[in-house]
Amino acid sequence: MTVSKMTWRPQYRSSKFRHVFGKAANKESCYDGVPITRSVQDNNFCAANPRFLAVITECAGGGAFLVLSVHHTGKVDPHHPRVSGHRGNVLDIKWNPFNDCCIASGSEDTTVKVWEIPPHGMLKNITVPWKELQGHSRRVSLIEWHPTANNILFSTAYDYQIMIWNLDCSEQVIKNPVRTISHHTDVVLSMSFNTDCSLLATTCKDRKVRLMEPRSGNLLREANCKTHKATKVLILGNMKMLLTSGTSRWNDRQIALWDQDDLSVPLLEENLDGSSGVLFPFYDPDTHMLYLAGKGDGNIRYYEISSEKPYIHYLTEYRSHLPQKGMGVMPKRGLDVSSCEVFRFYKLVTIKSLIEPLSMIVPRRSESYQEDIYPMTAGNKPALTAEEWLSGIDKGPVLMSLKPGSQVAESYSEMSKGLGNSLDTRRSQSRPGMLQLAYIQDKLGTKDSREESSHAEDNRSRRPVSNGEDLTLCSPPRTENELRLKFHKQQEEIRRLRELLNQRDVRIKQLELEIKNIKNYQSQSSL
Repeated sequence: MTVSKMTWRPQYRSSKFRHVFGKAANKESCYDGVPITRSVQDNNFCAANPRFLAVITECAGGGAFLVLSVHHTGKVDPHHPRVSGHRGNVLDIKWNPFNDCCIASGSEDTTVKVWEIPPHGMLKNITVPWKELQGHSRRVSLIEWHPTANNILFSTAYDYQIMIWNLDCSEQVIKNPVRTISHHTDVVLSMSFNTDCSLLATTCKDRKVRLMEPRSGNLLREANCKTHKATKVLILGNMKMLLTSGTSRWNDRQIALWDQDDLSVPLLEENLDGSSGVLFPFYDPDTHMLYLAGKGDGNIRYYEISSEKPYIHYLTEYRSHLPQKGMGVMPKRGLDVSSCEVFRFYKLVTIKSLIEPLSMIVPRRSESYQEDIYPMTAGNKPALTAEEWLSGIDKGPVLMSLKPGSQVAESYSEMSKGLGNSLDTRRSQSRPGMLQLAYIQDKLGTKDSREESSHAEDNRSRRPVSNGEDLTLCSPPRTENELRLKFHKQQEEIRRLRELLNQRDVRIKQLELEIKNIKNYQSQSSL
């Protein structure tokens, strides 16, 4: 008779994100009356950044997409200006991660076009692109920006090629990509990069998952699993793992986790359900959370990823009766940290012509900034130029803090230098209260001096300005459409100014509280 020893383990694992919940925006905060595209392409059809929201629309003749201000919620004018320079349907759009006014689009007319959006929004249709990329022989299905290098764009089409484009050139029409990758035997379904873009993972209609070097195009590893047909792939940050979503041998929807260094057999396979819609995976490297949204579903499942078995930990799911056709994602720098928002989707509901913002929120009682759920994240500054990356340099993203009032942006190398410089400050740690108080007062002093200088400049130039426009040069609106656009623009400016005032008030309270705490500490230490 053998006696097996029982290992006592806690039933539940500790996690800060166990109780994350989805909160859909109210009707006034949605975008209503948007003619969302009826394309059957398995793309997101939507892209967002802290300034604009872009969505591919249905139109007769050619292809177009709509660019709205993020704050321009409510009913959308059916005659709102569009970006309409393609001769075929637009299949994919992506914002430049380092320029909130630059967006790329791929179309059935075999071209990729890069557009410049006016900072104040669109007042008329845009038909002439900033750059036009001609190289593909069939319709362009996917485009992706380089995550750390400026003006490098990847595109793939139904000609089975992946092309790399350098936009740092004087030509308006670019016909020769800097690199063409030709390892695929069928249509490429998705592309994903690691943190510094030294690796590119792709899924293909031939059922294979490929891992390659994007700069040289060299194929490193290839997976051909008979029990899992992958449609979408994600490289999970720096965890050295890949995640694919697709279907099993019995056509159940399935996710699989792979070791980046060995693609022969998946580390884990998990069946989800028997639905037929494509699964869109979204990964947040800051919180290690994975979100799965199915095309045509109303629910979104979310998980937490760890580097140890069982690797994937199911948290819960958001449920809704409204099916989604596509999902846009807001970058981390556009989230509302005061409400502990860790992720935001823009859900395309075709049956209602609606775009519904959906916030993922960590429930916290305190209204102060929660540093444990907002680590340093990728900012909007490139770590490399296009030429530096093409010459063989790889760099991680330039990091920024999401703390209100903080403008700190550091790269990995700058952070290591900062650690060395911090050794000099340890000499002053005998009186840390005085050091912090001097720092805060210095910050307040510099802020006051900036405000005084700005007031002096305002006094010098007393010309009336509204929405960044000189009223003496601004002509009155002539049509009802122009009047409506001016009205929406003023409403957006009012919202923006209110948000700035709220942020300043919160920052002032934080600084006052810090000064109070430091003075209390000094009085206690003197006693």
